[in-house]
Amino acid sequence: MKDLLADVHFEFRRSKELAERAMAQLDDPEFFRRPAAHVNPVALIVKHLAGNLVARWTDFPRADGAETSRDRDSEFVLTEQDSRAKLLAAWEHGWKVLFDALGALVDSDLDRSVTIRGERHRVSQALLRGLSHAAYHTGQILYLVRFWRPDGPWLTIPPGQSRKVRGVYLEAGDGQL
Repeated sequence: MKDLLADVHFEFRRSKELAERAMAQLDDPEFFRRPAAHVNPVALIVKHLAGNLVARWTDFPRADGAETSRDRDSEFVLTEQDSRAKLLAAWEHGWKVLFDALGALVDSDLDRSVTIRGERHRVSQALLRGLSHAAYHTGQILYLVRFWRPDGPWLTIPPGQSRKVRGVYLEAGDGQL
């Protein structure tokens, strides 16, 4: 568990950066476009994840992230006030709250308990739960960007390039992907 905090921080940062690189490919209409009636556009994924990050990581691990001030259902409704700039500012704020919380943790915190939606977790479990939630939504964003921009640049290994990329890692002496 010695490096868990550093590894979790790295993976959260990686998810954030992947999502941002993907979103940078979209114009405003694509950012707000729904691919189908019951499918969230990138804008709502951003709004929801921003709200979740603030709720979950404010005063972590002392507070349950389901505080009464959060209106989760409103995170899935776009209003006239939800400009791209405002949504991305909320996104940045949410990630700042998360990274500040991670920065305040020490290894001895990992076995402490935290409550999430009334359920007890070890802090290490809560970190992994939060990471999987952020990675899930990052995947949604990347998928939607690929849907709207099928000819856009690949942010991960492009199809048919796995052997080439693996060769670069092997030549560097890493041996792992």
